[in-house]
Amino acid sequence: MLSTAAGFGLALAGAAHAQGQLEAIMKARGLTEKDVLAAAKTYVPTGKRDDFIVFSSGGQSGQIMVYGIPSMRILKFIGVFTPEPWQGYGFDDESKKVLAGGRINGKDILFGDTHHPAISETKGAYDGEYLFINDKNNPRVAVIDLKDFETKQIVVNPIMMSEHGGTFVTPNTEYVMEATQYPAPLGKNAGYVPLSKFNEKFRGAVTYWKFDRKKGRIVPEESFSFELPPYSQDLSDAGKRASYGWGATNSFCSERYVGGIEKGRPPFEAGCSQKDTDFLHLTYWKKAVDVVKAGKVKKINGHDVIMMDTSIKEGLLYLIPEPKSPHGVDFSPDGKYIIVSGKLDTHASVYDWAKIQKLIKAKDFAGKDPYGLPILDLKKSLHTQVEVGLGPLHTQYDSKPCVVYTSIYVDSMVTKWDYCKGKVLDQLHIHYNIGHLMTMEGDTVEPQGKWLVSLNKLAIDRFNPVGPLHPQNHQLIDITGDKMILTKDMPVPLGEPHYAVAIRASKLHPIVRYKLGWNSREDKKSEFRTRPGREKMVMKDGVLHVYGTVIRSHITPEIIEVEQGQKISIHLTNVERAEDETHGFAISGTNVNLSIEPGKTVSATFVADKAGVFPYYCTEFCSALHLEMEGILLVRPKGMKAQNASVSEGQKYTEADYKKQYSQNLGVQKVIDSVVNFIVSRNFKDYPTVVGLVEDATDQLKFAADAKKKAEDFAAKKDWQNATLWAQQWFQYQVKAADIGLRAKTYLEQNGAKVIKK
Repeated sequence: MLSTAAGFGLALAGAAHAQGQLEAIMKARGLTEKDVLAAAKTYVPTGKRDDFIVFSSGGQSGQIMVYGIPSMRILKFIGVFTPEPWQGYGFDDESKKVLAGGRINGKDILFGDTHHPAISETKGAYDGEYLFINDKNNPRVAVIDLKDFETKQIVVNPIMMSEHGGTFVTPNTEYVMEATQYPAPLGKNAGYVPLSKFNEKFRGAVTYWKFDRKKGRIVPEESFSFELPPYSQDLSDAGKRASYGWGATNSFCSERYVGGIEKGRPPFEAGCSQKDTDFLHLTYWKKAVDVVKAGKVKKINGHDVIMMDTSIKEGLLYLIPEPKSPHGVDFSPDGKYIIVSGKLDTHASVYDWAKIQKLIKAKDFAGKDPYGLPILDLKKSLHTQVEVGLGPLHTQYDSKPCVVYTSIYVDSMVTKWDYCKGKVLDQLHIHYNIGHLMTMEGDTVEPQGKWLVSLNKLAIDRFNPVGPLHPQNHQLIDITGDKMILTKDMPVPLGEPHYAVAIRASKLHPIVRYKLGWNSREDKKSEFRTRPGREKMVMKDGVLHVYGTVIRSHITPEIIEVEQGQKISIHLTNVERAEDETHGFAISGTNVNLSIEPGKTVSATFVADKAGVFPYYCTEFCSALHLEMEGILLVRPKGMKAQNASVSEGQKYTEADYKKQYSQNLGVQKVIDSVVNFIVSRNFKDYPTVVGLVEDATDQLKFAADAKKKAEDFAAKKDWQNATLWAQQWFQYQVKAADIGLRAKTYLEQNGAKVIKK
């Protein structure tokens, strides 16, 4: 009883001490209880992981940014339309081939303005398999495989000259939507058309890219587009559940105004915002598939396009007035409503899908646009309109029924409101000028609630100054209660991150290593894969193919010698099996820069056009002897013959050196054996991470055994130089095996592995 009381007293004393420390820290840093609570909500302790993963557009970087919620820790930048050196993207032959898919008129376009990422869906819910992203400047769509977070495909839109309304997926990822932004003659080779022909020759479009789930690739020949009027199209969304089979696309500048400020005319912004409304486009893609199969299309630049007269005849395309200059159209999780806001209005408009369908079925139209497209009556289509603030943009859904959040650009705030009752529930000011916003899985049939991210265009005074170009600001907002609570700021050092999507982390299942000798961009075994001991150099069609391997802590081959002018293709396979043991490869004086993840095979092809000595090395700090992971490319002057002179070594070794090293290795082996006994006496096979480590350690021990035999063979010949050095190499493999084994042992201890009873 006394011991219990003493323990309780100690616990109270400890708690009081901790409270005292916390109060001291708060006082020293000028923190309030609100600050500390916000920090506690978002703190993810070391070794722990986030609940959600965000994929954010990288704007002009042409990349995707990946970070966690609630920590807001950046995890990765994914190279998409722009070379990304750390991943070797755009530097190795395999990824260059992917980037080549995005060429425009035969030109490499190494810039992209990524805007709207979209995660693949099954029955309207995120499935975590693929990610899509668009390029606004040059209408392109990329496919990223979330098994390894690598870009696998880039397709160029064959008829558009600009776009903004991409990417958005249909509920089973049958199609990926991409809509134009600024009207232009359809077709990449349409040529010059004077602005006097704007109404007659300029057009918009929305493309439905067919996606093959089994191949994980877009199929251009099975894709099609709707011809649209020369209104500037904006964002899109695919209907779900009640509205499945339909898509919706915003527009602006339905005035069809052509500026000319240099000629004394009012600028575009005046002529494109004069009317009170623009047009929401409804496209019946499910029925359109049959129309395309029936051949009722026009081929433009080899692409199937459903022309407007066909859409009218087949009942595929309808217009509804919407608040002017909208930026976002969002179907509700049940598909029964559509929410649209106009940047130059104060209202969010909620359209009733049942009313829309009733009007279409009854052919109850308010009129036609100048191109003959039927227009539905705005009032007859509406469920309600709600005054949400000045400059409403984008809406996302909460897990709570009927609750949504809309970004308010001009007022710099988020409005929480009930779209069923048409009632504002809460408003929160943010910093500054919010564009899009994002809730967790908030554009799916299963919104998760919990958190909201405000994607702000300006940061102004929020962070330490870094010059005139400020970071942008993603702000994390707690939406679990009745009132929204701002909890964290995140500077974003690349711009302009336009939109983002968030998925529950448990839905993602990325691999941690490739099958040995894998071409990751084509998802198949590489024709250039190599195993240890099978490294070689082969001359084929005038190209010297170097088949090599990388492993801690050496590159094989270590010496490559060629004549000036020789074309070389270096193929390297990372034979590591341990998680996170990536190697790099760079050659001085060249643009060769590779990232070689475990199991991966990558290639670099170049011409050795300058005579000289060019060191190469591993760019990833992979082991204690990382700096010794090196090699030399020797390029002889044109016409010079190779020399076979022996290498003069600076250090000579004796029998005593060999025996000392040999004895040390036997001692190391005893340590390794004890670690092995610990691992195999536990249920290590229940831990995939440890299984991978054991596989790698086993490989290292095989290499060690081979080096040991070579050392003993040279010792038998009394070649103490090679015997000692091979004994040292044996030791190096032992160290690597021990390093891996100890990591596995620690993992088992920390995760409560059980002893296996014999």
